Amino acid sequence: MSGIQPKITVLMGGPDGEHDVSLASGRSVAAALVEAGFDQVTEHVIERRPLEHLDDIPGDVLFPVLHGPWGEGGPLQQLLEHDGRPFIGCDSTAAAAAMDKNRTKLVARELDIATPDWQHMQAGDTCTLEPPVVIKPVAEGSSLDLHIANTIVERDVAISRVLTHGEYVMAETFIDGRELTVGIIDGSPLAIIEIKPASGVYDYEAKYQRDDTQYLVEPDLDDDIERTLKDAAVRIYNGLKVRHLARVDFLLAQNDPWLLEVNTMPGFTKQSLLPKAAAASGLPMPELCRSLIELALADAPTS
Repeated sequence: MSGIQPKITVLMGGPDGEHDVSLASGRSVAAALVEAGFDQVTEHVIERRPLEHLDDIPGDVLFPVLHGPWGEGGPLQQLLEHDGRPFIGCDSTAAAAAMDKNRTKLVARELDIATPDWQHMQAGDTCTLEPPVVIKPVAEGSSLDLHIANTIVERDVAISRVLTHGEYVMAETFIDGRELTVGIIDGSPLAIIEIKPASGVYDYEAKYQRDDTQYLVEPDLDDDIERTLKDAAVRIYNGLKVRHLARVDFLLAQNDPWLLEVNTMPGFTKQSLLPKAAAASGLPMPELCRSLIELALADAPTS
């Protein structure tokens, strides 16, 4: 790389449940940036408590690779906005909207993007969705605390469990279908990936603690379905006003795609889907990370 290089600090860790995953993602990003030709890359670990400011963190560009409500869902983005330096990822408003699965599904409904029926609840509310249903936190990542309930008793027990960790819970009609994901870089969709867990659903364990999940890059799909998936992914990305990168998750049942959620800072570990999709689309990890730095610099406010 020629010219004056920015000093880059990769932020990782944080107070969320995905602290360890974030560390793995951040280290992968830092290594990729060095491979891409940046010679001033710093890794900064945020401990398991929220920061109040970023004043003591060096760097010309900040690359936050945190997953979860604080690191991905708005609070960190508010600090980054106040800090004023270029950073990768969306602003705090879009981050909060995408982390909130209820808000994401409401936007999808406004855009006429199919999403499973759901109910947004807090303590004292009665669930009216009949099993089988998926019970999960409204604002959490990596499928943490996700439950599949096949009976009313299982449903109600799962709701109570999730509510012990947060104020809100979501019940969602279970869709038995193929799990597909569409990565997006700067508004353009990447190669589709199909996720095939060895058993059960694609939960936290299947994502990060087992090595028996299969990832099929560019799976066998009808051209019309592939176009529909990519179009829906880009529309929800734009509808939520996400920027730079995202991963949009779907289920495909009887050739009907159903939107599940939008991730505004996907993982960058060796198992992670966005880097796999980018590589299949001609953007290997070093070039992917370099392009994200360039997007952050291009979007930086001018003084």
